[in-house]
Amino acid sequence: MPRFDTSDGLSLHYTDQGDGLPVLCLPGLTRNGDDFQFVLPHLKGVRAITLDSRGRGLSEWDGDYMNYSIPREAADVVELCAFLGLERVVILGTSRGGLIAMGLAVTHPQLLQGVILNDIGPVIDEDGLDRIKDYVGVTPRFPDLETAAQAMAKAEAGGEFPNVPLSRWRAHAAAIYRQADNHVVLRYDPRLGDAMREQAKAGDFPDLWPFFDALKGKPVAVIRGANSDLLSEATVAEMSRRHGDLVVATVPDRGHVPFLDEPEALKAINAVLESIRVPA
Repeated sequence: MPRFDTSDGLSLHYTDQGDGLPVLCLPGLTRNGDDFQFVLPHLKGVRAITLDSRGRGLSEWDGDYMNYSIPREAADVVELCAFLGLERVVILGTSRGGLIAMGLAVTHPQLLQGVILNDIGPVIDEDGLDRIKDYVGVTPRFPDLETAAQAMAKAEAGGEFPNVPLSRWRAHAAAIYRQADNHVVLRYDPRLGDAMREQAKAGDFPDLWPFFDALKGKPVAVIRGANSDLLSEATVAEMSRRHGDLVVATVPDRGHVPFLDEPEALKAINAVLESIRVPA
C-alpha cells in the first residue's frame, strides 16, 4: 500500500500506475482516490496517480481538524510530487481537488502542466454549498452498502443523476462508505464538516477569479454536470471568456459531480492531454 509522510507527520495513501505523462487525480471534499475508479481505465499512455487527502480514504486523520484546509492540502500535493520526483503534472481535480489546482496555479505555477476541473470553478453557487454543508460529517443511517446504493438510486432517479444503473451506485457507495458491524460509516474524518463550517464562518473563502486567471496560458478544461447546483452555466461562460482556449464539456444527466467516464468528459480530458503531448 503506497504511502508517504507529510512534513507535519501524517501518513497519506496514494496510488501510482502506468507510464507516461503524469496525471494527478485529486478528489472532492469528502471523496478519496476511489472517486476515479471509473475514469482510470480510460486514461491511456499516462502515469495516473491518485491521492487520498488527509482524513479521507486510507490516509490518516489529522488531530487538528482545522488542517483540513485547501492551503494545507495543496502543500500535501506539492510534497507528494516531490516525494515521487515529479517536476510537472496534469491535475484532474474534482470539486475540492479543482480548487487545490487553482491555488497551486498561484503558489506553484511551474508544477502545473495542465488542469482539468470537474464541476468546479471560481464561483461556487450557494445552493450547492448549503447542500454540502448539510451532509458533511453526518453519519449515514444505512445498515449496509446495498441499502445505501439502493437509496442513492431511488433518490437520484428523479434528481440530478437520472439514468444511472444500480451497479454504478453500488460501486459509488463502496467508495464513499465503509461497512461496520451492522451499519455503514463514513470513509473520512467527520470533523471535516466542522472544519468546513468554521472556515466558512470565518470568511476564509477568497475571491477565486485571480486563482483561475493564473491558469491562463496552460491547457485547461472544465467539465460541468448539466444538472449541477455548484457550477453554473454563467460561471462557465465567464471562465471561457477569460481563458480563450478553455475546453468546455457539459455532461447530460449528471449533477455534482460527473463520474468522468462519460463520453463528453473523456473528450475534454483527452483534449487537454493531447494538447500537452503534441503542442500547437
